[in-house]
Amino acid sequence: MLYDFAIPSKILQPYIKQYWAIETILPKEQDHSQRIIATGLPELTFYFGKRPTSDKRTLESNVLISGQQNDYYDLLITDHLSVFSITFQPNGLSQFLKFPVSELRNQTVAANAIDKSFLPPHVEDQLAEAKSFKKRVEIAEALFVKLIATPIERVDHERMLQSIQMIKSSKGSVSIDALASNACLSRKQFERKFLAYIGISPKQFLKIIRFQYTLFLNQSAANHSLTSLAYEAGYYDQSHFINEIKELTGLTPKKLFAHREIITDFFS
Repeated sequence: MLYDFAIPSKILQPYIKQYWAIETILPKEQDHSQRIIATGLPELTFYFGKRPTSDKRTLESNVLISGQQNDYYDLLITDHLSVFSITFQPNGLSQFLKFPVSELRNQTVAANAIDKSFLPPHVEDQLAEAKSFKKRVEIAEALFVKLIATPIERVDHERMLQSIQMIKSSKGSVSIDALASNACLSRKQFERKFLAYIGISPKQFLKIIRFQYTLFLNQSAANHSLTSLAYEAGYYDQSHFINEIKELTGLTPKKLFAHREIITDFFS
């Protein structure tokens, strides 16, 4: 399996977190199931080989946008997998679409079905014809630099940027009232704007980031006990820890950390 990774140019870093790609060919009649869990980060994914299938999502296109999710699903991969993906910052995707990204919650949809101005048809062809990961990154960079030239609502964008930073620095343990106060908004106003710009409620997003921080703690020190993970990640008690992780992954913490090499995307 060939894996590539790149960070965006400085001008795009407020909107895009990373670019990544995977190339792999599975032996004939062999398949692989990959569980997709909540990361707090929307994605735009291009498939150039055979598209995976999913138990909970209908993947009807080779170019797919995945919004914020607070559920999980499995991808079944067979044959040749060739992927190029753009991972957005939590608030990044909203800057490029003309409708509230909350409409994409727990959805994976064809990019050309939601906003034709977002992704011109020639871009998919250019990416498919590109001979290297570096060239694909250059094509994506050119597209999104052009898109950010369109005026955006700067005040609310900055509010959401600061809110995401507060959430990240607190590892998902900041209160919604504190976030609203920092944004100079009432709680109701803040929740409405957060949902529109991030695509999920603040409460659900905090839950996802606390979970992502748990993954970070686990990968940083493999000898963590489940009790210490729960305590350091800010869960109230073991029951809270077990219930939230099972809700987001479909697995108990014991099964999740015993059998799966899962790393954090948000804190990477």
